[in-house]
Amino acid sequence: MKIGILKETQKGEKRVSITPKIAEQLIGKGFEVFVEEDAGHNSQYKNYYYTEVGAVVSKKKDIFKNADILVKINPFDNEELEKLQKGQVVIAQLFHKSHPEDMKIISKQGATALSLDAMPRITRAQDMDVLSSQNNLAGYKAVIKGAYEMTKIFPLMMTAAGTITPSRVLIFGVGVAGLQAIATAKRLGAIVEATDIRLETKEQTESLGAKFITVDNTGEEEAEGGYAKAASDDYKRRQQEAVNASLFKADLVITTAMVPGRRSPVLITEEQVKQMKNGAVIIDLAAAQGGNCELSKLNKRVVKHGVKIFGATIAPESVSTNASDLFAKNLYNYLVHLTDENGFKWDLEDQITDGTLIVFNGEIRKNGKTE
Repeated sequence: MKIGILKETQKGEKRVSITPKIAEQLIGKGFEVFVEEDAGHNSQYKNYYYTEVGAVVSKKKDIFKNADILVKINPFDNEELEKLQKGQVVIAQLFHKSHPEDMKIISKQGATALSLDAMPRITRAQDMDVLSSQNNLAGYKAVIKGAYEMTKIFPLMMTAAGTITPSRVLIFGVGVAGLQAIATAKRLGAIVEATDIRLETKEQTESLGAKFITVDNTGEEEAEGGYAKAASDDYKRRQQEAVNASLFKADLVITTAMVPGRRSPVLITEEQVKQMKNGAVIIDLAAAQGGNCELSKLNKRVVKHGVKIFGATIAPESVSTNASDLFAKNLYNYLVHLTDENGFKWDLEDQITDGTLIVFNGEIRKNGKTE
């Protein structure tokens, strides 16, 4: 099978879905690999790195014309979707629940779509889970970004001129990104607190040396498949009451709360921002889906009421080399799972295939079935 690696078109994106090392491994598995010109340039992978391992560097139009499988990190734009041919397979983070129109175009073109963000949170899929690998880096980078923007240092420091007290960090959401943010901030010497609607994350938080702010979640829907559910208005009110004392003392706040297929929940209102410390920093990693802070704007720095607010994406473009490497390894494991020497297996009884297969031969699937 011929697999085409496309250059990312989303503004600010620097990653590439397949690195030269993984391209070489795919070729060893029998794939023919075609890479769009300069697809890996922003991740430090030059065109000749790919040709050295046996891949072919091509123009975009030729890849769309000849490839059996088309791979990206982010959703395909409309121009790309209109170029799809019947029988082609697209693989990316398609965010199909929030992009239903894209799925209709793929269906109209008679193509098949596999969405990496729909990967089930099960043990067998851990080495294919791009959300976990990318969020891990995002959690780390959020703390580093916050440290750069703060006017204070993280650790306790005793000097002849006096003692510097440690900074206080508050983290909303104890998923993969949140846990890495906790660990990184603790390593740097901060006092760290965290909160999450899932009370089972309390033990994980405390194991990293942070304080868990408990909010009664009675009556809330339980998490499903490892993902948090949307919280009720009553829970949001109780959460605000519980975290306000910590929020108003925090030097750095990192928010990571997202619900698949829905707008990110607003956890910090403008009224709360008004009561935060002058000079405090908010890094909102959920900005791509609307943001956890009411004042966040995607990829922009907003200063309101003396607080610096950065709306970031969960994808760590600023560490694109490492991020690309991890993403490519996840994608390789996924492709190996889906295929054998005869091509795609299309085992719809398999939980991984069933969960990620959104459009099959032009038919949009729902609840594990084609419509």
